[in-house]
Amino acid sequence: MINLSSVLDATKDGSRISFIDMSGAADRAFTFEELNALVDAVAAGLTHRFGAMRARIGILAENSVEYAALYLGAMRAACVIVPISTKMSADVVAYVLADAEIKLLFISQGRNPPAGVQTIVIGSDDWSKFLRGGPFLPAEAQQDEWAQILYTSGSTGRPKGVGLSHAGQLWAIEKAASLVEDGRSYRVLVAAPMFHMNALFNLKRSLRLGASLVVLPEFRAPQYCRAIELYRCDWLTCVPAMMGLLARHVGNHTPPEFKNVRRIFMSSSSFSPQLLETVMTMFPSAAVLNSYGTTEAGPHVFEGHPQGKPTPTMSCGYPTSSDMVRLVDPDRRPIEGAGEGILEMKTPAIMRSYLNLPELTKKYLRDGWYHSRDIMRRDEDGFYYFIGRSDDMFTCGGENIYPIEVEQVLEKHPDVEQAVVVSIPDEIKQNLPVAFIVPRSGSHPAETALKSWFIERAPVYMHPRHIAFIEQIPLGPTSKIDRRALAERARMLAART
Repeated sequence: MINLSSVLDATKDGSRISFIDMSGAADRAFTFEELNALVDAVAAGLTHRFGAMRARIGILAENSVEYAALYLGAMRAACVIVPISTKMSADVVAYVLADAEIKLLFISQGRNPPAGVQTIVIGSDDWSKFLRGGPFLPAEAQQDEWAQILYTSGSTGRPKGVGLSHAGQLWAIEKAASLVEDGRSYRVLVAAPMFHMNALFNLKRSLRLGASLVVLPEFRAPQYCRAIELYRCDWLTCVPAMMGLLARHVGNHTPPEFKNVRRIFMSSSSFSPQLLETVMTMFPSAAVLNSYGTTEAGPHVFEGHPQGKPTPTMSCGYPTSSDMVRLVDPDRRPIEGAGEGILEMKTPAIMRSYLNLPELTKKYLRDGWYHSRDIMRRDEDGFYYFIGRSDDMFTCGGENIYPIEVEQVLEKHPDVEQAVVVSIPDEIKQNLPVAFIVPRSGSHPAETALKSWFIERAPVYMHPRHIAFIEQIPLGPTSKIDRRALAERARMLAART
């Protein structure tokens, strides 16, 4: 049977603890049977409301056991689940709801219900009435049928929906699970948001392995540290920035329980050798996995070498299959042997399309190959190393930022004539946004006030950490903005502050 919710099989583990929810005033523990019953109740509730209709169901909430049950239960009922970022502005949320044609939205308590869509508050009386008890037989999904739509930022600032199938994601989960011995022995800590591929992949893989999950509503270094200590978590999942913040939190007083950690799964952005050394010092018994994946191409692209060669430090690994990964030049001609190029992938987990964006789909998905725009280096042994992006996007604390997104917000300020945003390296966040502002004639905006104004209108992670006011934007030889020159000025600016 094809249904992505099959990663949760209560018949194998029954009374063992599957999920520890740390989102409330008191932690809540659920066995595999209890979690499966909640997933069944969600699936039955959706089927009661929509019948056999493949309705699209949205979630706008923080991590919790109810979030996991909604995610799996919607797919069990053959609905399409659409996790929505809690960091999006109200306008962008409204766009996603309309673009995905959401029929029913689930939100966390304390969040204002968006207009124009049926909404159920998780944990409310309506939530209790929605759930339906009793066993539920998972619906059979077609080979290419969508299980979920994940939204990822676009170069224009408008998020794009990525359609992912039941079969493709099951392939990725089975591949990843096959590499882990004795998965049931692990206790896995998840703190990344469940609207992101990072947390969703780790959720599904852990359930498939029969591991126990410990889930935080969001990352906070003290709570993350407490979870490791209290629940003896020995498999950590994170974006690299979390490890930097955790190191800053513990300082020279590393808890003794950190020695029990056996695996650290870092993904979603690159990290420095210095951060890797810090992580290995904090967790001396852990194997640190530098994982690579994209929303469009799925979470499992690289693994260990087939002949057992050790994966070099900072490498993403060796291709899962040689015919599923290639490097190409800017004209998309394959590059043979060792070298550097743009990564393209062709795996069963590849997206089916961007939602409502046929031209963009054609641009980045050709003959089944997804053009990632990620620059990779391949060494003589076939190991891959992430170099950077082929466009202007940069990652800040695991979140993708396109300069134009920040620029468009800044240019809405009445005292801003023009804004250009570049990034500077940062040990904790990987990169930080820096803005160069040309003020409107006669105006004198203040840096602190402009930052506060920005934070009120856009996600906090996007706000410029440094702002410089200049008379004009420098142009390069082709009359385009000289971003390289501005990036150098940004590094000098940051060094002085």
